[in-house]
Amino acid sequence: MTALSTYSYRLSHERQRRFLGALDRAMLAVGLAEGADFDLDFHAVMHWGEDAALEKHYFPRRSQRTPSVLTFFAQDAGTHNLVYANADLSKSTQAREVLVFCDHWHEATGTDPATLVLDQRVTTQSVLAEIDERGIGFITLRMRSPALLAHIEVIDERAWKTVSLDRDGNCRKPQVVDEVVTLSSYPRPIRQLVVRGLGRDSLTVVISNDFSSTAKQLVERCPRRMTIEQRLAEAIRAFHLDALAGAVPLNVDLDVVLSVLAGAVCASLRRRLGTGYEAATPDTLQRRFLHTGGIIINRGEDIVVQLNRRTYSPVLRSADIADTNRPLVGRQAPALRICLKVGSISLRENWR
Repeated sequence: MTALSTYSYRLSHERQRRFLGALDRAMLAVGLAEGADFDLDFHAVMHWGEDAALEKHYFPRRSQRTPSVLTFFAQDAGTHNLVYANADLSKSTQAREVLVFCDHWHEATGTDPATLVLDQRVTTQSVLAEIDERGIGFITLRMRSPALLAHIEVIDERAWKTVSLDRDGNCRKPQVVDEVVTLSSYPRPIRQLVVRGLGRDSLTVVISNDFSSTAKQLVERCPRRMTIEQRLAEAIRAFHLDALAGAVPLNVDLDVVLSVLAGAVCASLRRRLGTGYEAATPDTLQRRFLHTGGIIINRGEDIVVQLNRRTYSPVLRSADIADTNRPLVGRQAPALRICLKVGSISLRENWR
């Protein structure tokens, strides 16, 4: 921890940003990200020390505003893997962080995101207008103002249409009013869905610049944004995301980027383990596989990792973690051959 903390003081946000760009391109290349549809959210990391010159942000676990570092995360909606994180922001810049992510993704991949799904507090209507001008689709909730509540109260009962959702549970047939409205700080007409019957006490109001999708598609897509909160909960449980004690946001910035990297590594391992581990969480993978002790032997071109025998060693033996037929491209330095020994079974992989 001391070495990592000292190293973080020598880095900058620009280095973290370039690292994330390279990581995102690698995730796209191997199918760990699809790169079109994204879920966005903020997460406040509470400061546990004293004398911190930090802004106060709302901390859900304490239901209060407390000195904390505000972090921003983006999740690939197709694979449910985190692809972006940033802790180098403040209250004055947080509303435009959505555009910062769009710029990052365009620089990393050459294209803008196709669709962003975000909570109502992530950004403002004026920023949503800028997103629309770039041709990026968005779906978000609308905050219930007194004027909006007054509008909902006078909606004709005949305007409500029943929508059948493809999901389990008792709330599969909500009623929807699909209309076009104007907002105070949004320069163009926007699509609005007022939804009742989703199991909540209050109505859900969705706004979007997507006029081509059906009401059913939009109503089904919006709740799936909540999976990013599951990823953050996993990062808290497995990578101790909420245990960061740094009082300088730039240092926490490295920590959240490493959380994205750790999540990608666990997602890659989960996919290679095969049947039975498709939905395994990072803490499960760490407990069963990554926390396994062993010996690393350096034999020059051969590095042998000999793992201790454990209950789940047979899973590693049968996993897809070796590719002995991978060809070398061009004239390069001698390949580093990594030999993974699980018990008495050896798995070899050549790396360029």
